[in-house]
Amino acid sequence: MPVERQPVRIKRRGASLGIDAADTPALIQRIEAGFPFDTLQHLESHSGFTLAMLASIIGIPERTLARRKASGKLSPEESERLIRISSIFERTMDLFEDDLAAAVRWLTSPKKALDHQQPLQYARTELGAREVENLLGRLEYGVFS
Repeated sequence: MPVERQPVRIKRRGASLGIDAADTPALIQRIEAGFPFDTLQHLESHSGFTLAMLASIIGIPERTLARRKASGKLSPEESERLIRISSIFERTMDLFEDDLAAAVRWLTSPKKALDHQQPLQYARTELGAREVENLLGRLEYGVFS
């Protein structure tokens, strides 16, 4: 079960990871180089999700997670999946006006529009993440979903 944490104000993409990338090209460079391991820990400390849960969602097995922690760096593929999940978290926080408990509850509650799956789990793939983003967009504009 997610743990209650203090919300982080989301001003730009990657903020929930503690990344200071001025623009998209800079963020792409950071992804291609592989994020530092502490970006995952930063999201954990500000999102209310456990490290194990986040690692599972972005597809990092437990033993690989231990190796990533020791090396201090995520792979570019893991970094890309992490930014995908953090972007959904940030957009959900925006929808719920920085109410962390409401955002976490929404992300971890099954949705009929997502085949009765949790949005966070559904976003494991790029296609699933786009569907979650579409659902968030419909909710932002008051479209019944």
